[in-house]
Amino acid sequence: MARTMFCVMMALLTAGCDRMITPRHAQQLKDAEAKATSGDFARAISLYESALEDRPTDAEIHYKLALLYDDKMSDPLNALHHFKRYLAVAPNGRRANDVKSFVQRDEVALLTSLSGDAVISRAEATRLRNENLSLRKDLDEARGRSHLATTDSSPNDAKTKGRATSKQTYVVAHGDTLASISRKFYKTSTRWKQILDANRDIIDNPKKLAAGQTLVIPGR
Repeated sequence: MARTMFCVMMALLTAGCDRMITPRHAQQLKDAEAKATSGDFARAISLYESALEDRPTDAEIHYKLALLYDDKMSDPLNALHHFKRYLAVAPNGRRANDVKSFVQRDEVALLTSLSGDAVISRAEATRLRNENLSLRKDLDEARGRSHLATTDSSPNDAKTKGRATSKQTYVVAHGDTLASISRKFYKTSTRWKQILDANRDIIDNPKKLAAGQTLVIPGR
């Protein structure tokens, strides 16, 4: 008799607890749905997580949390956790097949984010490879044209540069002659006529140079 009364009392207490929990749980789910609909995804997640504290084996809450983490928060790690919790709680549930596909997708996404690599389709990879080959071909052709242009212009550039860098100037000192200046620059006095030819516009008398004149000295 005592045992029977004890069982009845426990049943009543349990039923009372269920009645106390159920309204709170239902309100949390209702509020979470409203927050998700309004776009407050972080608050919706918080409410769903609170609801799980009362019913940690509620597969539907795990599913909704996984979708929020996956689609709204771009968080494949937490999405995977709740998808796998769904499968643990309801391995044959009505959403099980979809959840298994989501798990595979999120595992790839998570590995990709950790490795820094991009996962692309075969068609996209082919397109990118063809574009790369085309760009490489264009670059090679451009380099070829540039090489030809450089080859064609290099002799003239070299001559111009040679002329520009080979010319020097010299300020005539008292007592200088074309022969002495030739000796100073060319180690021989025989090239005085080159200096004269380069400065005919300023040399009036080759035999008598004016101190202070600036002469152009041709290249060696």
